[in-house]
This record gives sequence, structure tokens and C-alpha cells, in this order.
Amino acid sequence: MTSTPLWQYAATDLSALIQSGEVSAVEAVRASVERMHAVNPALNAVVTDLSDSALERARALDAAQGPKGPLHGVPITIKINIDQKGEASSNGVVAFKDLVAPGDAPLVKNLLDAGAVVIGRTNVPEFSRRCDTDNPLFGRTWNPWGRHVSPGGSSGGAGAAVAAGIGALGHGNDIGGSLRFPAAGNGVVTVKPGVGRVAVYNPSQTAERGILAQQMSAQGLLARAARDLHLAMPAMIGADPRDPFHVPLPWRGPALAGPMKVGFSREAPDLPLHSEVEKALLAARDALADAGYAVEEITPPSLREIAFEGRQALMTESYHLMAEDIAKYGSPAIVSVFEQNYRRTPTVEMKPMLEMLARRTFYARQWSVLMAEYPLFLSPFLPVPFYAPGRDAEGAEGLRESIGQGHWSTLGNYLGLPAGTVPAGLGDFPEGPKPIGVQILGQRWREDLVVDAMVAIEDRLGTLSKQLWARMG
Repeated sequence: MTSTPLWQYAATDLSALIQSGEVSAVEAVRASVERMHAVNPALNAVVTDLSDSALERARALDAAQGPKGPLHGVPITIKINIDQKGEASSNGVVAFKDLVAPGDAPLVKNLLDAGAVVIGRTNVPEFSRRCDTDNPLFGRTWNPWGRHVSPGGSSGGAGAAVAAGIGALGHGNDIGGSLRFPAAGNGVVTVKPGVGRVAVYNPSQTAERGILAQQMSAQGLLARAARDLHLAMPAMIGADPRDPFHVPLPWRGPALAGPMKVGFSREAPDLPLHSEVEKALLAARDALADAGYAVEEITPPSLREIAFEGRQALMTESYHLMAEDIAKYGSPAIVSVFEQNYRRTPTVEMKPMLEMLARRTFYARQWSVLMAEYPLFLSPFLPVPFYAPGRDAEGAEGLRESIGQGHWSTLGNYLGLPAGTVPAGLGDFPEGPKPIGVQILGQRWREDLVVDAMVAIEDRLGTLSKQLWARMG
């Protein structure tokens, strides 16, 4: 072993140390717990401290006969909008603070079965429906890079925690970018799985989600190194009969003939592409080319139409299925954000809604045909550097400059394609440094190809962890 603190280890490296017996589960978990206690008061990323139960589980794992699974003893966090037995799935809403889960969601069960140890539960915006993380129940989460930049949302607590060294992995979910916004803002890495890839069910639920929520939402993990997703995601995608639409495919798909072609675009439909974003995007492009990928700049089909219609369809569904609860249980802040969203993206009547949903298949076919030739597609994540905390709640312009720039993220959700975000630069701005993330879309069911490409980028550009920890002190 080196003198490197255990909380700094990537999940893959930490798992190897535990599996070999060089490090115990208790040592690994205790290091992350101590890190959490040291830095979380300033970040408010973890809002439920599970240190005691985590150390108890770690002791039990150390006493067991052999490793329980690939994540044996690896400390993780779970987002507070997913059921974990005995814990409240509050979703950041004061009225739901005592909504205690009677059982584990499938993804929690799968991670526990693989040996992971949950050290805490991470913060979200109210109803998990903002691209910034703040709520009246637990307060604001801060980005470890500084208070000049939002931690993103809705998995902002998970992103800030992983970046700061609180757990090697952080669970999150994504209906319009809620894994990828925090990854981009905090300088970490994630892959949003495609529709049906991870079994989904909350034992505490009293009604089913809307069909678009089912089709656009995905569960995933945030990590400090892309290769950690190859370690952890195979465990997370295990089948569960409570999700009748889960697709039980293996993590690794068949090898494709090389060199693999990557479509590439600098398109930014609204605001101009910022020079720092273009610099990071070109660095990622060159990294992939250096790794042997054949990168070709092409025009993406129907980006603007997909982004707008995806938002409009989801907002229409949300209005009919969520507006009453938001008005009844939400704070003035979340009510105002939703009102601004509805003004920016008006809801539609039944016939236009059905016509939009029909066109969704047309758009998906366009991209399916394209990705038969280009299995991966590299693009900006946002065309501009990451926004300030609370920007999405600052009226129409605030929405436009934050979630309103998520054209590429919406595409991945609306079409159900896997999409990863990886840092490709660190911009130096007068207000402070900001990570710059880029996005890689993948063929349907080929999350593994997305992660491979992100590993290739990291191998050449490096990760941001050491720079962040030096800045944090």
C-alpha cells in the first residue's frame, strides 16, 4: 500500500485492495466516513448520515467467508428519492420527510448483494425536478469546486459527494440530465443507461409513474474514474421481477469491427459554443482519435426538434400528473420554477401530444440508422460553462441559461439512448475554476461502448480529482 488515503482511491482500486485482503472493509468504510465528517458540513451533500450502520455492515463483511461480490466493502451513497429500507424517501419535500421505505428498490438490493456499503443518502432539489440542488427540508448543496458554481441537479448531492471523496460511488438518476448535469458541474463521470437497462421500483410508491417518466428516466452511478462504471454497473443492472419492462442483457455487448466510427458535432442550437467548451470538446475528440477511434464531424439529425418536443411532452405529462402535488406540497421556489417552465415550454392538448409521441419513433429511427454506422456520438454537454447556484430559479433567462441549454441531454432521455458525461477540461474563469464536461451518446444497449470511450479520454486527459482535493485543502 501507498500513503494515499483510502478515501481517495477509485472504486476499482479500492475493491482490488479489499479483495486481496490488503485492506479490510472496515478500514475502507471508516476512511470514507471520516472524510464525510470532515468535508460534508461545508457541502451539505449527504443529508442522512449512515455511518453507524455502514461500519456495522463492514464488520459483518469482514467476518464473512470470502468476498460477497465485486463491490465488497466499497463505500457508496444513495440518492434520497430512491427507497432504502428503513430510510425516508423524502425527495426533498417537507411533507414527505416521514415517508419511510418498507423495502429496498431493486438497484439498492443489487448494489448491496454485490457487497457495497451505504454510508449516507444524498441531497436533491424538491421533487428532484431542478438542475440545481436546494430544498426547504435539507437546504442547499454546494459544489466542492466553490460556491461560484452549482453542483447541478437533481443528483447534485451525489455528484458533490463523489467529487469531494465521500464514497467511491454515488447513486443518482436522470430524466433530463440529472446524472449528467452533476457529473459535468462537479468534474466527475457517469453514464445514463438506456431505457429498461436498470430495474426500477420503489416499494413506498402508491401509484405508477407516467409513461414518459418510465421511458425517459434512468438509474445510474457517478464515479471519479470511468473504469469504475465497468466494475459497478454490471452489478446494478441485475434483473428484478418488480420491473416487468427490465431488459436482462449483459453489460458487455459483442465486439464491433474497428476502427470504431464516432460522430462528432459542435452544434449548439441556442447560445453560441463558448471557447472553453470548444477547447474541451476538441481535446476529447483528439483523445479519441489518438486511442484509435475514427472521429468524423457530421450533422446530427433533428437535434433542435427532439430537444424541444422531448421537453414539451415531459412538461405536459408533468403538468397533468404532478402539478397538483407540487402546488399542494411544494415551496414557493419550486412552484415558481415550474410556472416559469410552463411559460417557456407550454403544455399541449391531447391530439398534439399523441402526435408528438408518434414522432418520437421517427426520431429514434433516425438515430438508430445513424448509429448503425457511428456507434458513438461526441458532442458538448452544455454549450456554455456551468451556471451559478440558483440560476434556474432566476426567471426566464435563468432557465434558458441552465436547463434550457440541455439539448443534448434531453435527446438521450427522449430517445432512450445511453449517454455518458466525462470531464475534458477545467476552465479558468474570474469567479473561479469550472469543470467542462462533454457527452458521448451510444448505440441502444451499448453503455459499455460509451464507458470504453470515456476511459480512453481519461487515459489521455486525466481526471480532476487531485486538482480539486488540493484546492479543498
